[in-house]
Amino acid sequence: MTAIYFSPEGERVVRERYREVLTRWPVPSQQLTVPTREGETFVVACGPGDAPPLVLLHGAGTNSAMWMGDVADWSGHFRVYAVDVIGEPGLSAPSRPPLGSEAYALWLDDVLAGLGIGADDRVSLAGASLGGWMAVDYATRRPGRVERLALLCPGGIGAQKRGFLFKALALMMLGRWGRRRALELAMGATPGAEGPDDEAFMAFAILTFTHFRPRRKPLPVFGDDALRGLTMPTLVIVGGRDVMLDSADTRRRVEATMPHARVVFLPETGHGLRAQTARILSFLLDPAPAGPPGTPAG
Repeated sequence: MTAIYFSPEGERVVRERYREVLTRWPVPSQQLTVPTREGETFVVACGPGDAPPLVLLHGAGTNSAMWMGDVADWSGHFRVYAVDVIGEPGLSAPSRPPLGSEAYALWLDDVLAGLGIGADDRVSLAGASLGGWMAVDYATRRPGRVERLALLCPGGIGAQKRGFLFKALALMMLGRWGRRRALELAMGATPGAEGPDDEAFMAFAILTFTHFRPRRKPLPVFGDDALRGLTMPTLVIVGGRDVMLDSADTRRRVEATMPHARVVFLPETGHGLRAQTARILSFLLDPAPAGPPGTPAG
């Protein structure tokens, strides 16, 4: 297994800092560790125990801290499970099975079982970027288990912009300034425009990528038949200025293959979608969420 950190000390520093961040989780929560075939998986659970389950899957190079601005609203209606994806800089196992295999669906089967969610129970999935790819991958393989999908800039639908990866890797070699600039470009941030919370997030992200080895292989692209099989209500939110994924291509393919999906295209937004908490909650609570593809942003 390839180490996902450059050194054991770097891993210790990132994990320590992450644990500090988790102490500021905005609502009462439980920190759980569940066994899976890929190793232990860390989950932050919050919300009423008898509420419908909502599973959150974060993007690459981050962890469940990315949901801290959302969970206060969502946990008022759902039992929220923020899952640290394996092979990423959270508190789960460093395992990175092959993308495109059934391994991640089997892993998520184990996670749900470890959380006490039965094989006949349905869950809603919210995923961002890599997490969006994993949510779609699971839904294509286990359609009967997925109630709804909320996807933010999901990978695997539109084309991946390979040129940015090489630019980002070059910037990462230029020290702290380069890592910050690469992250700003990736997330669509405006230098100097961050508020206190954004600045704290950026500092944590820079620390992470000082020590963490990101995935470099492109995400597998789902075929049209796989996407046509997604009959559950789906919300897809994409940014027109995404430098990592071709959002126009994502919108086109969703409109062509997913009749139960609604696309929100934000033309001035990059990969790091912000302020989508209320829109996603409205979709999750809507008793009749399906709408015509290409519904414009509100």
